[in-house]
Amino acid sequence: MSYSRTSFADMKPFRIDIPQSALDDLHARLDLTRWPHEPAGIGWQQGTPVSYLRELVRYWRHEFDWRAAEKRLNSYPQFTTAIDGHEVHFVHVRSANENALPLLLTHGWPATFTEFLEVVEPLSEDFHLVIPSIPGFGFSGPTQELGWTVKRVAGVWAELMRGLGYDRYVAHGNDFGSLATRELALLDDEHVLAIHVNQIFSAGVTAENADFSVEAEKRSVEKAQIYEWQQGAYAMIMGTRPQSVAYGLTDSPVAQLEWIAWGFRTWSDPDTPVDRDALLANVMIYWLTGTAGSSARYYQEGTEAWGELEPDLRVPTAVALFPHDLGVPIRRMAERNHNIVRWTEFDRGGHFAGLEVPGLLAADIRAAFEPYL
Repeated sequence: MSYSRTSFADMKPFRIDIPQSALDDLHARLDLTRWPHEPAGIGWQQGTPVSYLRELVRYWRHEFDWRAAEKRLNSYPQFTTAIDGHEVHFVHVRSANENALPLLLTHGWPATFTEFLEVVEPLSEDFHLVIPSIPGFGFSGPTQELGWTVKRVAGVWAELMRGLGYDRYVAHGNDFGSLATRELALLDDEHVLAIHVNQIFSAGVTAENADFSVEAEKRSVEKAQIYEWQQGAYAMIMGTRPQSVAYGLTDSPVAQLEWIAWGFRTWSDPDTPVDRDALLANVMIYWLTGTAGSSARYYQEGTEAWGELEPDLRVPTAVALFPHDLGVPIRRMAERNHNIVRWTEFDRGGHFAGLEVPGLLAADIRAAFEPYL
């Protein structure tokens, strides 16, 4: 599979080239891991089981091939450019159809731009694809100052699309990317034709306003309670003490692996698990770029719209829901402040749909944006 590469006067081609010394350091750290004790039969009640993580670390150390992953990543045309004082990394795959519609894809946490690589081939038939790394994530590198919010990211994306010469485009986002995509549509509604998201975080229901005769609303309440009392500790920690988290995740590759692998396992459909090579490539990007802390900071200062009722958005909005995701948005709640034009509920898949069920996600994105092709 090959793609045309485009040069830009103010944008630099980018190639991943990790020095062998960094890989040797990783291997030495993995070899010297100090493993914690755990009660017998604890399972996943208190975090990732030691037996599960030991096997994953063994595979990481002795079988996972970063150079093969690096080669694959470098098969996609990548660039960097400075926007709002930060160097931004992005993949730019132009369709063979010169008149194709530009499509911006935004990842979330704990993912990277790699969560969309499985949808590149089908979507590039109809779309010019722009897949950036959020500042503070991956190859965009750590942010150096406070003030990186969902609104600021949206402004960077608008400038990126302008710099690429795209004056009309569509956008998709997952997790934080859903928030950034929505904010981009508010900010740049003259150019954003429509958006497609996997979540609307303000569209859940509570025990007080749910209609329990509707199965989806019952599940929405149940999922919200599970997240609050069983799953959401990571967000509270990163939302209050992101720097505390950064020390362990930056120093210990096993800590970084567990912090991400727990989410990939807990929020994915057990029938459509993420391939472990894809998981480890994602973890490697966080580890090699030292972006554990800067990505965590978005939970403290970057997601002011998370769960709140946002301003009205009139840009046409399509929503794709996967049953093993963290929450269950409800259409009547979403319609309070969105122009919902498509609402698809799938019977499989989870939070990382681009890696779990890429065919379903790609098809739904294409169907949502077909009127604009």
